[in-house]
Amino acid sequence: MAELVPPSALLERPRTLPGLLSKAEKDRLIERAFLGLYRWYTARSQETRNWNADKSFDWRKLRHDLSTEIMTVIQGFFAVEQYAPDYTSALINSVRRSHGRSHFQMRWGSEEEKHADAWENAVLFSRQRTPQWIAEYKERLRSQQWHLPFPDSITNMVYTVFQERATQLNYLNLMHIARGKTDKLHLQGQTDPVLAKVAQIIAVDEAAHYNFFLEGVRLFLYYYPQKTLEAIRHVITQFSMPAASLVPDWDKFFEAVYRAGIYGPREFSRDVVQVVFRNLGIESRKRLEEGIKATREVPDFESQTTQQTAIWRSFDYGLVEGDLRRLHVKIQDYEKEIGFAELDPTEFVENPEVPK
Repeated sequence: MAELVPPSALLERPRTLPGLLSKAEKDRLIERAFLGLYRWYTARSQETRNWNADKSFDWRKLRHDLSTEIMTVIQGFFAVEQYAPDYTSALINSVRRSHGRSHFQMRWGSEEEKHADAWENAVLFSRQRTPQWIAEYKERLRSQQWHLPFPDSITNMVYTVFQERATQLNYLNLMHIARGKTDKLHLQGQTDPVLAKVAQIIAVDEAAHYNFFLEGVRLFLYYYPQKTLEAIRHVITQFSMPAASLVPDWDKFFEAVYRAGIYGPREFSRDVVQVVFRNLGIESRKRLEEGIKATREVPDFESQTTQQTAIWRSFDYGLVEGDLRRLHVKIQDYEKEIGFAELDPTEFVENPEVPK
């Protein structure tokens, strides 16, 4: 006699549809891509950005008569970078189980250490702050500790994307001022080739950092769209620059960068948020909000496919998939060059949930 099936079982829908990637498989694919990206990044950084904070600049030629406002900006950059040990250790600990991400954070920390030393040199060789003042100021800064702004690693990585882009923008805009390219009357005549070179080289590093974290967010956006989009929304509604609550006279520093046209709310919206959104295929903040809302309105008893259909409409998934394919080609080319492809190649696996 055939076994009777309870009527309730006939109404149940599978939590995971056949052919979909499991969470474990998604996590494996993400971690494998991070490892390949880290190895590629390290080789490229050593080949193209191997500069030294002491010897790569002619510090003796830095101007001694930089304006009070420019000195406030330089001192603020120096102060923010003093927390590099905190940034590095906190981020490493948050992703310590991931080979690619934790090892990248060590590499990232070594590059941020150079930024801290370079801005300290700029303060010192300006001859507007004494060595004793600098030592006491560093002691004051390091008496407090920076902590991660969010409790989970995905949201912290999303935050870092926006933060790296904002930091790059700050340094690029200071570079323009130091090159004499400014429409601010009170900053004209503040040209300095040494300061311009410092800001440019550090901005290039920040661009590389931004691109690494951006690739990471793309990976999560492709395999975990809802969680990642909610993290993006959370970050942009609470964003502030790192150490804003720790640096003495932060308001004075922020006013200086704002008056100089270096950074402010308009720059954050136009040159940070819109740039990140464009790179991630997000049309607008309104579209992001609508997509998250639509997904949350899907009843719990609906299938996973229905839920995913709502979230995929929030951004250009074709753009994201195309960028991820290009990332994997870059990783694969590197692995062929060094021989990894013969033993343990990185492969791109499509997310079956993506509508075709």
